[in-house]
Amino acid sequence: MEWLFDPNIWVGLFALIVLEIVLGVDNLIFIAILADKLAPEQRDKARLVGLSLAMLMRLGLLSVMSWLVTLTEPLFSIAALSFSGRDLILLLGGFFLLFKATIELHERVEGKVHETQGGSRVYAGFGAVVAQIIVLDAVFSLDAVITAVGMVDELGVMMAAVVISMGVMLLASKPLTRFVNAHPTVVVLCLSFLLMIGLSLIAEGLGFHIPKGYLYAAIGFSVVIEALNQLARRNFVTRESRVPLRDRTADAVLRLLGSKKRVAAGGEEEGTTTAVVPEAFEQEERNMVSGVLSLSQRSVRSIMTVRSNISWIDLDADTATIQGQILETPHSFFPVSRGQLDNIIGVVRAKELMANLARGVPIPPEHIREPIIMPEASGVLKVMETLKRSRGQLVLIADEYGTIQGVVTPIDILEAIAGEFPDEDEQPDVQEQGPGCWRVAGTADLHYLEQVLETDELISENDDYTSLAGFMLERLGNLPTVGEAVEVDGLRFEVIEVVERRIAAVMVTRVEPATSVDE
Repeated sequence: MEWLFDPNIWVGLFALIVLEIVLGVDNLIFIAILADKLAPEQRDKARLVGLSLAMLMRLGLLSVMSWLVTLTEPLFSIAALSFSGRDLILLLGGFFLLFKATIELHERVEGKVHETQGGSRVYAGFGAVVAQIIVLDAVFSLDAVITAVGMVDELGVMMAAVVISMGVMLLASKPLTRFVNAHPTVVVLCLSFLLMIGLSLIAEGLGFHIPKGYLYAAIGFSVVIEALNQLARRNFVTRESRVPLRDRTADAVLRLLGSKKRVAAGGEEEGTTTAVVPEAFEQEERNMVSGVLSLSQRSVRSIMTVRSNISWIDLDADTATIQGQILETPHSFFPVSRGQLDNIIGVVRAKELMANLARGVPIPPEHIREPIIMPEASGVLKVMETLKRSRGQLVLIADEYGTIQGVVTPIDILEAIAGEFPDEDEQPDVQEQGPGCWRVAGTADLHYLEQVLETDELISENDDYTSLAGFMLERLGNLPTVGEAVEVDGLRFEVIEVVERRIAAVMVTRVEPATSVDE
């Protein structure tokens, strides 16, 4: 028992345990990759069997050290190279490791997953996986045992180091396997390590000694780089998680449909050199999907017909005036008031109103529908739900003081999704004048204008305006005169018409990028 109190014994035991764990990591990584090929309920069993076989194999090799020593004696020679039993084992193990790691790496990179006709994944057989583990255990165990024999003289110390190191690896195998299989880049990195180890085994078998320090230094450097990569990815995921799930989903869908950013001259997006890929969705389809996804984020102000454009009936007006107003507008419903719009009485059908005016009788109360008035702060989806229950009626929008600010009809909701549907008495807000040139009304909706101009620089989260006129006033800082202009994202916005302190029309032109003299 005197050896228990010998500090050299304990130092040797600790050093050998650490070295055995280091030498066993490659074996552990390979077992983790092979176990992933099994059904989930068999993976823990495969890890336990694999590491237990490795421990038994190393203990068995230690118990026959006299035979192990004979493995280093030359068996035959080819030219200047002599081959021993150990060399042959290393060569076979190295070639097997190169072959297996290459196959695994190919499957991982190509993304091949074997499936049945029903679509379920095909798992490898338990016996086949265990057989591969045994082959690799023999190679790795031989290397580890030879290292142990070279470091320590006492057989008991060697066996204790093997048992303790295998116990540590057995405890670490499950979390390591879970981590490796959860990170595809780590799997590829581990397979690259196995390729390097296989190459070193072949070199060792051919008599070319490669210091282990070189291998471990390369592996350590790669592990540090991968750790930084995983840290950066985790920070990216954390930052992305702060974005609402709905926004992330909407962005993903729009990327799938195709970016709405315009393509630069030459057929390539700015900052890229890749060839143009034909898009699977038409521009109109992408615009409609974008309109649907952004509908809940838009304010009612951005889709409603503003107060100045509301067609309403003043019941205090004479019959001829009212009839002329109805005939000049194609609407089927009209808000009716007395004196001014805010003195709202209700909503009346145009045909019922004309019938009563023709008979010269006042509108009966049963023909006047109760007006639907919603606050300006209501969301678009809430207004849309109200319209669905209103049986074709319209919704009036009022501010916090009760003043009517606008009106929303089912057509306004449809235009927010699919673009403009001008009435007979209206001109489109956006009129193309030629290639890269548009005449745009000051009241044009910025969401729709972004789709037409293929830009996303007109709207930000903090903006309190929804029309092109509001955008121009914000950029210029004052009521502009005709001729004033701003440039945004390669587009020039020039005021061409101002009516009663209101921007009535803007000419938008695509600004060609300046070319250098050398080009």
